[in-house]
Amino acid sequence: MITETIAPAWMHQQITPEEYDSWTEKQCAEIEIVDGMVAVSPSASKRDNRLARILANALDSVAGPDWNADTDFDVRLQDVPLNNRRPDVVVYRADTIAVTRTRPEHVFLVAEVVSPGPETTDRIVKVEQYAQAGIVFYWRIEQAATGVPLIYTYILDPATGSYRTGEMFTGIVEASAPFPAKIDLGRI
Repeated sequence: MITETIAPAWMHQQITPEEYDSWTEKQCAEIEIVDGMVAVSPSASKRDNRLARILANALDSVAGPDWNADTDFDVRLQDVPLNNRRPDVVVYRADTIAVTRTRPEHVFLVAEVVSPGPETTDRIVKVEQYAQAGIVFYWRIEQAATGVPLIYTYILDPATGSYRTGEMFTGIVEASAPFPAKIDLGRI
């Protein structure tokens, strides 16, 4: 017996912000919306999830009262066409914690832990989308063969609306204002 998997109709049509907002958190958990279309994101590995959580916890501990760092929630980059991304780590204004949809103006930094599947998306596509949305910092984290994370930092150049390459770190991140502390990722 051969069974055929049929994708739901909503995966073949443009999604409006109103439709997406009516979905449950569970329905939104492993998808992103790109140009109004559903993009299914494969689940991150335990190692990638752990790295994201450690990074978020470290950033949260040094962020001070004005900023929060969390994992796994939507950032609404634009409404038309709908672009909704789920960065692995988001540093956002603490006073927006109760706001239903996190928007770029609430966000200070997004970080993506590169997984084998969406490498091009994390290295190229998301960089452009986050820059266009005006998010000041983008970090891309990759796992080296040795297991020590490599952190590539990007800083938004307001004159060009694109990111310029910042520093690259291995294992230890020296966070700068408003994050004046060391973040040790070497034990992952």
